[in-house]
Amino acid sequence: MLPWSAFSHLIPFFQLSIALAKSGIHVSFVSTPRNIQRLPKVPPSLATLITLVEFPLPKLDNDLLPEGSEATVEVPVDKVEYLKLAYDRLQYPVNQFVAEQLPDWIIADYSAHWDVEISQNHNVGFVYFSVFSTATVVFFGKPPNYFYVGGKKQVWPSPESFTTPPEWHSFPSFVAFRGYEAVGLHVGLYTENVSGISDAARFTKVVRACKAVAIRSCREFEGEFLSLHEKLMGKPVIPVGLLPPERHVKTEVNDSSWKMIFEWLDKQESKSVLFVGFGSEFQLSKEQVYEIAYGLQLSQVPFLWALRKPIWAIDDEDSLPSGFIDNTSGRGMVCMGWVPHKEILAHPSIEGSLFHSGWGSAIEMLQFGHCLVVLPFIYDQPVNASVLVEKDLAIEGWDSQGMVLEEGDKLRVRARDAAAIFGDEDLHQVYYIGHFVEYLNLGNSDKI
Repeated sequence: MLPWSAFSHLIPFFQLSIALAKSGIHVSFVSTPRNIQRLPKVPPSLATLITLVEFPLPKLDNDLLPEGSEATVEVPVDKVEYLKLAYDRLQYPVNQFVAEQLPDWIIADYSAHWDVEISQNHNVGFVYFSVFSTATVVFFGKPPNYFYVGGKKQVWPSPESFTTPPEWHSFPSFVAFRGYEAVGLHVGLYTENVSGISDAARFTKVVRACKAVAIRSCREFEGEFLSLHEKLMGKPVIPVGLLPPERHVKTEVNDSSWKMIFEWLDKQESKSVLFVGFGSEFQLSKEQVYEIAYGLQLSQVPFLWALRKPIWAIDDEDSLPSGFIDNTSGRGMVCMGWVPHKEILAHPSIEGSLFHSGWGSAIEMLQFGHCLVVLPFIYDQPVNASVLVEKDLAIEGWDSQGMVLEEGDKLRVRARDAAAIFGDEDLHQVYYIGHFVEYLNLGNSDKI
């Protein structure tokens, strides 16, 4: 297992590793020491089936990366290209490891384009695991569409080309990017950064070479997109389920600030609190944090906000508008730093979530049947938001009072229906992972 060094990728790769180990598959999870140290603990019952393999992140000249940085959460946006450069140098220890271990399969992320040659040189099967929603991947079409046609012309020649649903959508859907969202996405995909290769080229090389695409999805939610994806790929597209976190495995809540959170939640009315969180992969600007704060203050909705201190803030107090804490005292609570998300989302006082519509977060929240208010910012978030709104599972923007008004009734019904799918551990572990394991076993004799 070789994920990209972002926790929105590391965690689903780790969850897939756990799911495969439960089915008796021996897994080597490869990353850097600091990333591996911050993963959840491997269940003792699976300790003999999962090996955590640590390779130090290669150093770059001239201190181009902040000291000790190994994941995107620790790197300013303008430095991520240097993280990709260092990540690409992992190909040398990974190649040596594969040569020594000769695994049956390599399951790699889009970023590890060099794993294509490693798998071919050692006759090891190669699967691309997509941590994105199927709707996101389908939007970009066939593998050549990620990059160039004939080596010259881009299929997506401009940001404007991202702003309308693609012509290959064979069903009604308004999924597309807004103009301001498309600009950053287009630059991020097609710019050849200091690593010498664009993200679009990484995707293209990996998807063209893989024997199959494994994807974090299920037909019960994205059936139409999955059917189209396989048609476009011309190779097996295997949904591995949604990999929902296990609800019965609890985080040990022993931090004093966490105890305060649950004491506060216990005092709130059932189904009355809005959970607010925007993950770790995007650094909110001061203007964005302040707008969110003002929106929460004006909404009059009880809220619990998990906020990591932004890089622009001097300290925790500087992270919020002056007077915000006093003005929302009693009705809202702000928690700085990491919090036990799963236990908070499962609390009976939580009614809904305001979030960035990252795919992993959407899965986690719908597992608990939350009403969703989406505020997308970057990458695949706008597509996920569009799909959630399209399926009547979310409202977009600041209409968070939809939770308690008429619009909220429809969301509640749909959220309960979704929870029956997103929270069905047997569906995802037994059925979907079972089918993936069957594919891996049958493909052992013909892997390339």
